[in-house]
Amino acid sequence: MRILVQKFGGTSVAKRETREKAIEHILDARRDGYSVVVVVSAMGRKGDPYATDSLLSILGEQDRTNRRELDMLMSCGELISAVSFAGQLRGHGVEATVLNGGQAGIITNEEFSRAQIVTINPKRILQELQQDRVVIVTGFQGATQNQEITTLGRGGSDTSATALGVALDAEIVDIFTDVEGIMTADPRIVDNASRLNTVTYAEICNLAYQGAKVIHPRAVEIAMQKNIPIRVRSTMSKDEGTLVTNHLENNRIEDPLNDRMVTGITQTANVTQIKVFATVGQHSDMQRSVFRAMADNSISVDLINVNPRGVAYTVTDQDTAEAVRVLQGLGYEPEVVPGCAKVAIVGAGMTGMPGVMAHIVEAIISEGIEILQSADSHTTIWVLVRGEDMVKAIRALHNKFQLHQR
Repeated sequence: MRILVQKFGGTSVAKRETREKAIEHILDARRDGYSVVVVVSAMGRKGDPYATDSLLSILGEQDRTNRRELDMLMSCGELISAVSFAGQLRGHGVEATVLNGGQAGIITNEEFSRAQIVTINPKRILQELQQDRVVIVTGFQGATQNQEITTLGRGGSDTSATALGVALDAEIVDIFTDVEGIMTADPRIVDNASRLNTVTYAEICNLAYQGAKVIHPRAVEIAMQKNIPIRVRSTMSKDEGTLVTNHLENNRIEDPLNDRMVTGITQTANVTQIKVFATVGQHSDMQRSVFRAMADNSISVDLINVNPRGVAYTVTDQDTAEAVRVLQGLGYEPEVVPGCAKVAIVGAGMTGMPGVMAHIVEAIISEGIEILQSADSHTTIWVLVRGEDMVKAIRALHNKFQLHQR
């Protein structure tokens, strides 16, 4: 069988009209000769009747439901979505079978509410596909070896889709959402942001980890293990969207500045810069004690710079007060800059390419923006700016690298 996995997000299954659009994609795939496995999220978003957050709101603040029972509650949203979807699909003369995560063979560990997939046995799915049925699987969930219901955490439906794609040796996994594909920047910030035709697994993982919310990075990492291509597409369009694969095709052009050094720009707002300075002879002890204290108090740190004078790093604005309290308890007086934004410039073509940082600094400084801190990896350069400068910095960088021409 030629197998295609199609995942439809909450907005794609929220209404009868959007489900009809989703069904069109299923019918197209079947006409192209594919056997289709569909993964669905819960209907809609927060505030909609059967969305996951809406189900959780049933419980009061003083509720004592444990995580095992929370998973039972949270799994209901996808089940309602799958059953509704199957009934509507049968109205088009297509036989369908609904399977929850455990029935689909998704076996997880026992970390309720954030379970990890241990293995997938797709035998039941394959049996149903051989009967020419569309198999509709509830996303975001699985079951333990003892058949306890588990959920996979945020982005779990994306993870369900790519994990099933790997287990079924699918030709491709389609992630349908409410956008046309992966953009060079947030179109709400950059008016002329353009859609990328192709990105590598590494690039989309970095974009996703740095703030882009089109697909969950864990899902991409799973697909990458077996080189299963992913397409990020719009439910409302027949366009093929953005292809996520192992290599770029026909994306390189002659102008060195536009030679796909930079793929896209994304951002993380509401972070705080913290600097702690060492006294003479205190360097290593201070570095060790600061980061050990953050770890012991479950405070996640990011954008880390360590030098003989001290350390600089970021935390979320939400964690700032606790981080300062902990540092002061150790006898330090940290310098704190709240309300910052981390801007990430992502591109596989940056590796070994001279001049990238020069372009970044030129773009930002030309707008009168102060760079508070920076860091880099093989495919990403981060700059920290004040929150009020975030939009201006993103637009300047997008223009500098001419990403609207993609």
